[in-house]
Amino acid sequence: MPNRGWPLALTALTTVTLTACTFSEEPSAAPPASTPSPPAGDDVAACTDGNCEITVTKPVTIRLEGPDGSPTTLSVTEVGPDKIEYEVKSGNGRSKGGASGKGQGCLTVLRANGSGNSCGPLRGTRPAAQQDAVVIQATTSADGTATLHVVSP
Repeated sequence: MPNRGWPLALTALTTVTLTACTFSEEPSAAPPASTPSPPAGDDVAACTDGNCEITVTKPVTIRLEGPDGSPTTLSVTEVGPDKIEYEVKSGNGRSKGGASGKGQGCLTVLRANGSGNSCGPLRGTRPAAQQDAVVIQATTSADGTATLHVVSP
């Protein structure tokens, strides 16, 4: 004998689901404000430990410790409105990154056995620490500055 109660159960489930998903036209309280991060500084010495956020306005060289403890150099070679170009040297490895355009940037991940770059839209993102790697993010800005985030484990 077939079970004829399933249409009633389905109707009840649909009603509960639709009721749970309806939206009120009444204004709701604003979500709690997140704590803003401190503004980035421009002191390249802050990056020597492999963890910093700085704003650059001109070519700079930053010396830091690489993922395997080797000396690493991050050289910003060009900064301009919505533009950044840089090179990273670590041990025998070398990586170049560059981006131009509003909200563009590059992410470089340095590992003891190599590195990789990815460039594209980055506005509003922050790099996450990765095990046994140094992560460098360079983001363009319309005002002719660029923000560098360097993250080590």
